[in-house]
Amino acid sequence: MKLLSAFTLLIGTAITTASAQTVLSPDEFERKILTNKEIQLLDVRTPEEYREGHLANSKNLNYKDADFRQQVNKLDKNRPVYVYCLSGGRSGAAAKTLAESGFAEVYDMKGGYIKWTSAGKKTEGSSESNTNKGMSKTKFQDLVSSEKVVLVDFFAPWCAPCQTMLPTIKKLTSEYKGQVKIETIDYDQNKALAKELKVEEVPTFLLYKNGQLISRKNGLLAESDFRKLLDSNL
Repeated sequence: MKLLSAFTLLIGTAITTASAQTVLSPDEFERKILTNKEIQLLDVRTPEEYREGHLANSKNLNYKDADFRQQVNKLDKNRPVYVYCLSGGRSGAAAKTLAESGFAEVYDMKGGYIKWTSAGKKTEGSSESNTNKGMSKTKFQDLVSSEKVVLVDFFAPWCAPCQTMLPTIKKLTSEYKGQVKIETIDYDQNKALAKELKVEEVPTFLLYKNGQLISRKNGLLAESDFRKLLDSNL
């Protein structure tokens, strides 16, 4: 009987936590934060990312900080919390932490700040120098206008799937040397270029042949998927 009660309690807790979290598109997220003045808007990226641009009236609490849970517990659990990061990974984890901590309403923006800015929505705090830094479009065109097949990997140091695949990328770079040019580009250092190329999440893999984009892949890919993609275009 005790085992059944514990199981029932566990299931009930899981359902409550799940129901407290709602994923919204950037458009839905925008409508909510503009029409509800009682919200708490959290940017869970790093302070460096936050300084380069953020949503108006947002509070920066870095999800990667060891005391993140303690910091969010200082917020009002009876008021809705809206959370975002760069592409959705950290905000999803943060939303789960908030729900587990007893917040009744937690809203997570799907696609994060990348999707928000690519849709042309308003931000504050960004500067022209931040926007213009990184590889130019001209240099990128020179890179992909190679006689070889070119695979471009847009990654970020904080992106778990990106880091998971880096050993595979390094392995393929060595094995396909002379046949395929593989280049990794740090999203954080090349935001203007990423926006121009419509890179709206990381990792994003762009495959070029004779200077033309022939394939775009997003998210976690297996080594076999990479090999199939490369071999079919050699």
